[in-house]
This record gives sequence, structure tokens and C-alpha cells, in this order.
Amino acid sequence: MKETADAINRIPPDEVGPFAVLIKAQKLEREGRKILHFEIGQPDYQCPNHISEAGIQAIRDGHTKYVQTAGIPDFKEAIQDEIEKTRGFRPTSDQIVVFPGGNTAIFYILAATLNPGDEVIYPNPSFPTYGLSAHYLNAKHVMLPVKEENGFRLDPGDILDRITDKTKLIIINSPQNPTGAVTNKKEIQKIAEIAEEKNIFLFTDEIYSKMLYDETHYSASVQDKCQERTILIDGMAKAYAMTGWRLGYAVAPPNVAKKMCELIVTSFSCVPAFIQKAGIAALKGDQSFIKTNMDLYRKRRDVIVSGLNSIPGFHCTVPQGAFYAFPSITGTGKTSIELADLLLNEAGVACLPGPAFGPYGEGFLRFSYATTIDTIKEAIEAIKKVIS
Repeated sequence: MKETADAINRIPPDEVGPFAVLIKAQKLEREGRKILHFEIGQPDYQCPNHISEAGIQAIRDGHTKYVQTAGIPDFKEAIQDEIEKTRGFRPTSDQIVVFPGGNTAIFYILAATLNPGDEVIYPNPSFPTYGLSAHYLNAKHVMLPVKEENGFRLDPGDILDRITDKTKLIIINSPQNPTGAVTNKKEIQKIAEIAEEKNIFLFTDEIYSKMLYDETHYSASVQDKCQERTILIDGMAKAYAMTGWRLGYAVAPPNVAKKMCELIVTSFSCVPAFIQKAGIAALKGDQSFIKTNMDLYRKRRDVIVSGLNSIPGFHCTVPQGAFYAFPSITGTGKTSIELADLLLNEAGVACLPGPAFGPYGEGFLRFSYATTIDTIKEAIEAIKKVIS
């Protein structure tokens, strides 16, 4: 059998990530086991009806043809309005690129900014696509450990210590996956100043920007309004329960946006217009359900954090955003993968081992609490029985 390409071989098989764990859990369910799911990071409520109806109506109205690569004008205008309202500046249309989800945007941003051998600084543990994309592009990983004792927030000083003359890109994510950490305004401002002083691209992943409990979201993009070096992504998946719609966007310096569009032309061509029409309904329609859902997530968060802290060997900080709990399990004496496998096979609880998010995730598990309070309580009791 012929060998596949070196670049694709740099992407390791997914053995402990959310979909790998989901497959294992579903196999157990087919065998008759009851599994409590905490592995997948998606809302458990349905996409609001007015958004779905907008997409359906767009199909009926014939919005099923090829459209502009960077996005249809009325969706880009809705994004301009959104950025002006939430970040305080209005990007130009040529700064905006529409993607089939934020995950896709991550790869295209790295492909547009990194050459082989360039260094990219990114937090760890973190969303796996950052590191995997850099690896595929043959860029050098410079991992920035986010520490439990600092609430898993980014430390600007740690970033500064890791910058060399080969550093091309810094990645930040707040609120953060997998920890739920929220880096504060002062810290983000300092990181943006470092990127400006050192003339380094700054990529800020803000997919959870609407999912905070007590903090106010602050974006590094205000430093240069995404005109010089900052690249912002956001999307519909999490706050609007549109994970399956696959819709996100980037705001970038015009030259970077142009290059990403050139790559899009040779790959997926464009995001379907009817999906973008649903995106307009999401951004311009009623937003009150987001607060309602965040109030519910707060209750779930409080229950799961309290529950996890009652388990021998566990210690869980309180997440300030998103819907993830990231407890330390070092007190159990087991590795993250050992314990995650034990909980799945013996307790019927599917969660993710910390190393799914990088080597500095060892000693932790991730639980997505986008589920009912009753399910959370049942899982805690099941885990206690196994740990005891």
C-alpha cells in the first residue's frame, strides 16, 4: 500500500478526543449499557425556532446557489453590526470572512500566517485544532501552560518569556476550552500590547464570547481593530445552539482576509447562502434566550463543581465562562486516561481525559455540563461509587 503524505501523517489519530470517546460510549449503549454523556461540547437545547425558520425559508426562496466566497453582503453587514455592538469598532467588509464553523477558520488563519519553522505560542491545555493545525503546517509549537493556581488564565509574562525572533503568531482563547477560564481585561490588554510591540500576529478565539457568568467579555481586537495584526473569530455554534449548521466568521487585516479567501476558493468555495441567512436571524433576532440559558448553565455549573469537589481525589475550580468543568484528579493516583476509561466502563460516565487537549492537560478531566441537573447528580453518585 502506498504511503500517505508526510503532512497528513503529522496529524495523529484521535484516540481520546470527544468523538473517539463518543464512539466508545455509543458502542456500550448498543450493548445495553446506560451512559451519561459529558464528553461533547455542544448545547443540549435546540436552535431557536426563528433561526431555523429563517434557514428553511431561505431554501424555499431559492438561496441554494453559489455565493460570494467571503460571505453574502447582508450577513457580513450583520457581522459588522455585531462587532460594533460587542467590541466597539466597525470592521470593513473586506476584513470579514465567513467560514463553515470556527474550527475551519482556525486552520485557515494558521495557513495564512505561518511558514514552516515559524513559532506559534498557544495555551495548553487548549482546543486541539490549534496544535494540530500548526503541526500539519510544520510550524513549531510553543506551548504556554495555563495553571490551575492562576485560574487557568493566560499570563502575559509567560507569553513574553517565550517570544523569539521566530515567533509569528500568538493564540489566545477566552472564555477557554477546556477549562472555562476567562482572562481578564488587564491581562488581555497586556497581551495585545506585547503583540503590537513585537509585531506578531495575535489570533483571538472568542467562540464563547456570549457565554460568561460574572465577567464582562473583553476582546484583544480593540487594540488595532483587526487592521494590522489581530485576527478574531466568533460564531453561531455555542451561544445559538447551531453546532450542526457549521457557521462562523473571522475578522482580520484585509491582506490576511484576502489570502484566506484565495484558499477558500480552492477548497469549499463558499458557505451556503441559506445557512448565512439563518446566521442573520441569529445575530439580529431576539437575544434574550442567551441569558436564560446562561442562568441555567450557572445552576448546572454550581451543581457539578460542588459535586466534583465532594469526590475523593478531585479538586475543581469554578469556571467563569463556557460550559466546561476541568477538575484535577491527581489525588486519585490515576492518570487522566486511566480514570476516564474507568469512569466510562465502570460508572457509565463519558468524559474526556485532559491530554485530549494537550500534554499539560494530564492530571485533569473535562466534563461538559450541557446536560440536566438530574444527570449531573446521577453522574456524581456513579463516580463516587467507582472511586470508593
